[in-house]
Amino acid sequence: MTYTNSVDLPVTPDEAFALLTEAERLRRWQTVSAVVDLRAGGAYRWTVTPGHIAAGTVREVEPGRRLVLGWGWEGSDDVPPDASTVTVTVEPHGDGSRVTLQHEGLSAVEAEKHALGWAHYLERLQRVAATGDAGPDEWAWAPDELTPTTAAEAALAALQPVLRGLTIEDQPRPTPCTEFTCHDLVVHLIGSLTQLAGMAGHPVDPPDTGSAENRVTEAAAHAIAAWRRVDPDSMVPVGDGEAPAAVIAGVLPLELVLHGWDIAQASGQDLRLSDEVVAYVRGLAEAVVPGGRGRSFADEVPPAAGASPLDALAAYAGRTPIAA
Repeated sequence: MTYTNSVDLPVTPDEAFALLTEAERLRRWQTVSAVVDLRAGGAYRWTVTPGHIAAGTVREVEPGRRLVLGWGWEGSDDVPPDASTVTVTVEPHGDGSRVTLQHEGLSAVEAEKHALGWAHYLERLQRVAATGDAGPDEWAWAPDELTPTTAAEAALAALQPVLRGLTIEDQPRPTPCTEFTCHDLVVHLIGSLTQLAGMAGHPVDPPDTGSAENRVTEAAAHAIAAWRRVDPDSMVPVGDGEAPAAVIAGVLPLELVLHGWDIAQASGQDLRLSDEVVAYVRGLAEAVVPGGRGRSFADEVPPAAGASPLDALAAYAGRTPIAA
C-alpha cells in the first residue's frame, strides 16, 4: 500500500529541502539526531524518537526538488532498513513551497501505522517552517521502554533546546560544578561522552567544530550507538581494570541529565525532562554515585522543599541550584 500527503510551507523550496535533509534542521522537527550522506547510494540514520531509528539508503537526490529514501527501521522484522520507499518532492507553491511525501511498499497494517507517524511529523514540519522550531516532540518525552540508551536519547532531546539557547554571555558563567564555567562544562561533557564511546569499544576524536548543540549531539549520538551494541552482561575496560557494562552504560544518561541540569542552571534555563525518565536515571545513579563521591560527585545535599524529581536527583548527586 501507499501513503501520500502534502503540506504547504511558508518558505522557499531550497529552504524546505534543507529542513528535510540537513541534520541540524531535522532536529528541529523530526529527529533527536541524524546522519545523512546526501548522495545517491549514501546512507542515512535518524533517531526519530528514543529507541526508534530509521535507516537505509539515499536512492535519488535532486537538490531543492526531490529526495528518494530506502526506508525502514533498525531492529524491525516488518519494515527493516531499505524495505520500503519514501519519495519527497518539493515544488514552488504561491509565496512558499509544497512538500509531497509518498511512502510505498508497506503492508496495510504498516501503512496505517506510518500514516499516523507521518501526519504527526508533517504537522511539525509546518510548525518549524513557520516558527523556526517545532518545540519538544511529545513522542520523545517518555520512551515506552527505558534502557540506558533510550534514556540517554530522551535526555539528549531535552538538552538540545538548552544548548541552542546558550549565548556568548553564558560562556563564563559559573555552574553548580564549581570547577567549571558554562563553556568548560560543555567541553567536559563532550569529552565524557567521547570517553564513554571508547569504553564501549568505538573510540572517536571529540567533535571540535560547530555549535555546542551540534558538538554535544554528535558526541552523544556516537556514544549511544556504541553502547547499543554492547552486551549488558559483559565487562568493559575502565582505567586499568574492568567494570560491569550495565553499570557503565548507566553513566551515559546520567552525564547528559546532570550536566544538562548544570548548564540550564548556569544559563537561567529549564531542562524539561519527564518524571519517568528522571526516576529511571535516579535508579541508575544509585549504582554509580555513592562510589564516586569525593571525586566525580560531592556529598548529597538536602533538596529544597517541593523540589522536582530532577532537582532532587541533582541534590542526590551533590549539586546545589545556582539560585540557592
